[in-house]
Amino acid sequence: MPDSSSPRRRDAAASRDRLLTAAAELFADRGYDQTTARDIGERAGVDPTMIARYFGGKAQLFIAVLRAEGEPGAQLPDVLEPARLKDLIERTGTRGPGPILQAAIRPYDNAEAQEAALAELGHRVLTPLRERFVREGVANPELRAEVLSAALIGVILGRHAGTLPHLAAAGTDELLALAQEILGGEPR
Repeated sequence: MPDSSSPRRRDAAASRDRLLTAAAELFADRGYDQTTARDIGERAGVDPTMIARYFGGKAQLFIAVLRAEGEPGAQLPDVLEPARLKDLIERTGTRGPGPILQAAIRPYDNAEAQEAALAELGHRVLTPLRERFVREGVANPELRAEVLSAALIGVILGRHAGTLPHLAAAGTDELLALAQEILGGEPR
């Protein structure tokens, strides 16, 4: 007799994956605070009460999305590395600023979600920059990493919002060269 739990387990895994995908899209588009469990469930085609069952709640789902986007424990190159900066500019140009960058500008109402987003910002952006500046013997590496990160986040948000027409219209290569020059990296 076939194991009757296998199809159910596969459905649960598929539902969980659909919730993760829907949440990632909505959090990136609207941010944490403007996304409801109902919105996520509707987009995923899954009863929103399953968020609590699979993740524990919306904040835990948000954290799962952040972790799924990154490589936990992986050492990332800093954003002054041309390939990393280009990837960031292209990705945010296509999908917009994700929940991590949004959390740096406007804190989320949920402290757990804010803490998780800032931890990921630290891991993905601030720590690699700070470590570079320490290696290079730059004075006040923590402040320099935060100032450069804030400048880059501002460029990404300004481009996405379209309120700065020349920035919004700039191609990736043009923006990459200018950003590298301004941020202190070498233009290609």
